[in-house]
Amino acid sequence: MKNLFVGNMSFQTTETDLRSLFEPFGQISRVHIATDRETGRARGFAFVEMPNDAEAAKAIAGLDGKEVGGRNLKVNEARPKSASSGPRGGGGGGYDRDRGGDRGGDRGDRGRGGKQGGRFSNEDYRDSARQPREPRW
Repeated sequence: MKNLFVGNMSFQTTETDLRSLFEPFGQISRVHIATDRETGRARGFAFVEMPNDAEAAKAIAGLDGKEVGGRNLKVNEARPKSASSGPRGGGGGGYDRDRGGDRGGDRGDRGRGGKQGGRFSNEDYRDSARQPREPRW
């Protein structure tokens, strides 16, 4: 049993469109098009389950990069969802707020007026088109 990821789909692609696209390569046990919870609109990707691994490999080879609905499909074997991933990036990769993370670093003077060790200064913003907001304290 192989679960295939189908990405870069047109938002108008339906389940029957995907079934007709994958059926020449073999049996399909399930098709799931990801939709937005609030709007119900397709999110542009889907999952297709195929019971035979050889047929799934043929489908990947035959459909990856194929143009459907004006877009080139991305078809590959679906990776399992990691435990830390969740809605809105749920901490899966990147910045860890509690420890400074790998992107945030020390932050020291970044975003607070420039080169003065974290102190607010209007001098650093005089040449910019937009002036900084009044500090809240």
